[in-house]
Amino acid sequence: MVDPADAIGMAREAVAKRVELPGMSLMEHLDELRKRIVRSAIFLALGFVAAWAFHDRFVGFIQAPLNHIGKTLVFTHPMDPLNLDLQVSLVAGAIFASPFILYQVWLFIAPGLYQKEKRFVIPFMAATVGLFLTGAAFGYFYVLPGALKILIVNFGHNFTPMVTIEEYTGFFLSIILGLGISFEMPILIFFLALFGIVSPRFLWKNIRYAILAVFVVAAIICPSPDPWTMCIYAIPMLGLYLIGIGVAWWVHPSRRKAKEAKEAAK
Repeated sequence: MVDPADAIGMAREAVAKRVELPGMSLMEHLDELRKRIVRSAIFLALGFVAAWAFHDRFVGFIQAPLNHIGKTLVFTHPMDPLNLDLQVSLVAGAIFASPFILYQVWLFIAPGLYQKEKRFVIPFMAATVGLFLTGAAFGYFYVLPGALKILIVNFGHNFTPMVTIEEYTGFFLSIILGLGISFEMPILIFFLALFGIVSPRFLWKNIRYAILAVFVVAAIICPSPDPWTMCIYAIPMLGLYLIGIGVAWWVHPSRRKAKEAKEAAK
């Protein structure tokens, strides 16, 4: 027999959760998505305008690793310098606007979260931007200079390098953006665990596959074939995966339910 008082309490809790998470129709979801995309595009445009005012400095910042080994960029098409300025301003503008764009993303998913889960907004934004910048800085100060030195100075010492704007820009962005996105692993795990898609036990149980995937990625971005250099790139990503397991344990629904049950039993 269920205690009537417990039944009433469970009913009130269910009603409270329904009130806290109001339903939205498909058209309302689409309208909300359209609004967030439009606002994100506006913030991106404003960031692009702000970055364009400093595009010469950003171009110099991109060329610095190449200049350090005594090389300069060349171009083979009249549009290449302008395309470089546009690409640099767009990427820098996206970074400038990222806190505002991330806030729009949070506002879109917030209606599907409980009030206790909405408190993650500030840590979410700070961690997302911080991890991306950390990965980008790691790529800019360590990976990119090492790659240029090994590929151009060591392997290419018998040849005359002619590094074009187009090729170098793609190489630069692949390393900087690739590592910046790779460092977002804890954020991805955060959302997967928050919605119950993965659990800390699942992540720990499959850690051998995660290690394999990390070393595959490290082998792709590592400019040197020796295993020690590859380990230097793989260790930070493995550390982020372990941090992600801790994050998954912290936010997984099973832990939150167990905590709520323990508090209710007091």
